[in-house]
This record gives sequence, structure tokens and C-alpha cells, in this order.
Amino acid sequence: MFNSLSDRLSATFKNLRTKGRLSESDVNKTVRDIRLALLDADVALPVVKEFTNSVRERALGAEVSQSLNPAQQVVKVVNEELVAILGGDTRTIRFAKQPPTVIMLAGLQGSGKTTLAGKLGKWLKDQGHTPLLVAADLQRPNAVTQLEVVGERAGVPVFAPERGNIAGHDAVSGGIEGTRSFGDPVAVARAGVASARTRQHDVVIIDTAGRLAVDANLMQQAADIRAAVEPDEVLFVIDAMIGQAAVETAEAFLQGVDFTGVVLSKLDGDARGGAALSVASVTGRPIIFASTGEGLDDLEVFHPDRMASRILDLGDILTLIEQAQQAFDE
Repeated sequence: MFNSLSDRLSATFKNLRTKGRLSESDVNKTVRDIRLALLDADVALPVVKEFTNSVRERALGAEVSQSLNPAQQVVKVVNEELVAILGGDTRTIRFAKQPPTVIMLAGLQGSGKTTLAGKLGKWLKDQGHTPLLVAADLQRPNAVTQLEVVGERAGVPVFAPERGNIAGHDAVSGGIEGTRSFGDPVAVARAGVASARTRQHDVVIIDTAGRLAVDANLMQQAADIRAAVEPDEVLFVIDAMIGQAAVETAEAFLQGVDFTGVVLSKLDGDARGGAALSVASVTGRPIIFASTGEGLDDLEVFHPDRMASRILDLGDILTLIEQAQQAFDE
């Protein structure tokens, strides 16, 4: 997803390495090139401004001008600032002291919540937990069935007392009446947590409904479910390919549901993706997982430092810079 951004930043740094000393003009040109690369990658404008201002200030400061290799030190500065906008430290699931840990998934329709529920369930199962998936998306046609299929593939049980919408049919009589809604998602979520407690599942993953766009009904339902089950984690699932709408959507969900962490889905796509990477900086909530493919095992804990290194295509260069600078200081 970030190949184009990586290529542009690598070209910028390559131009720097030919210079023994960096003038203010060199720094300004570098910052300008970085700004254009980030904007072209769809990184949100406020994030770009904050990022480039920090890079410029540090690049003109003593830590660069007095370093053994100023050009390499600028690369290190850029890396550190990129790690910061990606959230800083790695953060994983916070488990409840008294099981079950309740994890609620929220996001727009098509963001990949249901598939993520299966991936997260399998990831937790592989970690030695006993997760239960709860089918509280009663709105999207056949969402309950999809969760049951995903759960079966993952080897994780699904709590689904209501069938929800069945596309084109009345879910009770089977008659063709368009798409109608059945069941109470708040009651299903509450009952799912109670069932997990009775059946001694130590983690509950609640799949909730989405919409094609943010609206009041979506937010109210999500807020009602949150109030009913008091989740330990609310994970906002966002399609990394949706562009600048990522930031606007994240802010709406933050205000409406107040999520605790972010999951980037479809990170294996070929879109620019920078807006999704802006979410942690804009909302102040960490990216916890990244979904990197269609398979149930294609889920990774998100490490800001590793993602920054991958975007900058640095490999082991940062370690070499630190070692050289340490030797120089000594």
C-alpha cells in the first residue's frame, strides 16, 4: 500500500546523503519534498503540518548540525516523528481483571468488521483464550450467517439467537417483502456477554451493524450497545483504502462511540492509505491491529516503529546510525 510513499521518501533521503553539511535551504527543500509526498499519500493536512514542522525544527537544531552525519540524522528524525504520528508505543488488547473481556467492534459497513471478528477470534484462540463471537449486526442482510461461517472457519463459537435481515425475504415467514430488520441488537449483545460468563468464555467479541455512511441511527445503536455491555475495548475498524474520508469517519465515531483503539483493515490493498495512518494522530487512539490479507491468519499486532521503518524502507540503517553517533559522542 505504501510503495509510492516509500519510493518518494527514499529518493528524498538519497539526495541528502550526497551532502556533508546541511544548509537551511537543504532542510527546507527536504521538508517540502516530504510534505508533498505525505499529501500525495492522502495523509491528513493537519497531521502533515504538525509532522513537517517538527521535522524542520529538529533538522535545524543541534542534534543534526552537531552529528557525525547530518543527512543520516535527518532520516532518524523523520523516522522518530513518523513513529509518533502512528501512535508511538505498541499497544495490544487490555484484558479485564475479571473475565470475560468484552471487545466491541464498530465501523462503517464494508470496513471488514465481520471478517475481523473471525480473525481476532482465531488470534485470541491461538493465544490460549476461549473467545465467543456475538452476532449483534441484525441489519445487514445475512450478516449473522456470514459471522457463523467465519466463526466455523476460525474454530470459534458464535452466539446468534436472532437471524437478523435476510436479503429480499421476510425473516419470519420467508415471504419476499424487501429487507426488514428483526431482533434487538442491544439485547443480543447483553445476552451474549451473559452467555459467555455462564459458559466460561474469557473473551467476548461483539460484531455490530454498520452503515454505508455515518448517520445518527448508526451512532445511537452503537452507543446503546456500549452502554449495555460496558466493553473493555471498543475497536474502530476502518478500511485503509477509503482515503481522506478515513479521518472524518474516525472523528465521527470517536465523538459518537468513543472507541479505545483502531484496526486498519485491507492494508494489503494498493490505495495510498495515508489517511488511515492519520487516524492515531487525529483521534489520540492507538492503532492496535492491522489486517493484511483475506486469510484468517492475516492479522498483525500494529507496531508503529516497524511500520515507520517499512514506510521509510530503512531496514537496519537506523541501528547503524545510532551506533555511529554513539561512537562519535564517545
